[in-house]
Amino acid sequence: MTWRELLKGDTLSWLSETDIPAVRYQALRDLAGLAPDDPQVVEAQAQAHRCGPIAETLEAMQSPGYWESPGPGYLPKYRSTVWALILLAQAGAQIEADARLERACQYILHEALTPAGQFSSNGAPGGTVDCLQGNLCAALLALGCRDARLQLAFEWMARSVTGEGVASMGSKDTTLRYYAGKCGPFFACGANNKLACAWGGAKVMWAFSLLPPNWRSPLIERAIQAGVDFFLAGDPADAPYPNGWTDKPSGNWWKFGFPVFYITDLLQIVEGLAGLGCGGEPRLAHALRVVADKQDAQGRWPLEYDYKGKTWSNFGEKNKANKWVSLRAVRALKTALP
Repeated sequence: MTWRELLKGDTLSWLSETDIPAVRYQALRDLAGLAPDDPQVVEAQAQAHRCGPIAETLEAMQSPGYWESPGPGYLPKYRSTVWALILLAQAGAQIEADARLERACQYILHEALTPAGQFSSNGAPGGTVDCLQGNLCAALLALGCRDARLQLAFEWMARSVTGEGVASMGSKDTTLRYYAGKCGPFFACGANNKLACAWGGAKVMWAFSLLPPNWRSPLIERAIQAGVDFFLAGDPADAPYPNGWTDKPSGNWWKFGFPVFYITDLLQIVEGLAGLGCGGEPRLAHALRVVADKQDAQGRWPLEYDYKGKTWSNFGEKNKANKWVSLRAVRALKTALP
């Protein structure tokens, strides 16, 4: 079955309407198969940067390239630099379309990236965690950043997954070690009682799925395989991953949302694994069915989790058909089932 056969309505035409230019741009670019220089794509991209969430978020940027407060930009949630860049990337912003984005990318690389490659919430190596690392690696790539320092960040991320060359938390004489937050390999996280955190791991795998093939070193390939093995050890649709402080998974796994910050949903697992070539993997089949089954009779997915009032834009009414979530879902299905 192809991705189009899974859709219950003319979802692509709906997503390509002109009311939300940033959704239209990404639908034409990623779903309709139009070339980047197609006049419709070019105009949609320009319009997406003139109005809506991209324009609103960029308008709030300070001239040096940060939001809210100077520095690494993790706080306050969800209006500081970290969250602005994640939102912009998911909204379809591109460096080529607005020079301010290049300035913002350079700012976060200067302020939040350590010499060893950790993206940090406080500027020091100990401020790194998988969700932050994966989110920023993915966001900067999606925005069009190709700075060599970003490759360093991917190498650290891969090393932190496999454990290769990374010392234990107690080895105080090196920065290439684990810390209280990122406390061990295979997505181990202090916030998850030192167990593997699938929320953080999902961000890492999503970032790896966006990585250009010529950036994938043998180390990165090993990290990707380790992540695939972790997420497909059980059925992703059941979220059978370690829960450090509770007996059952968070209900947020099954609530598809937009934007996607550090909380993760099943759809993001599908996005990442499909992007890494696992779309035909039988162990992902149930998750794909769960994604497809969330659409209504018109082929539209609802917004089930949001950050209304916490960012510069709102992205629709909760539990109503939503173009942002539908874009995510259809793109994931298309990647998994060409």
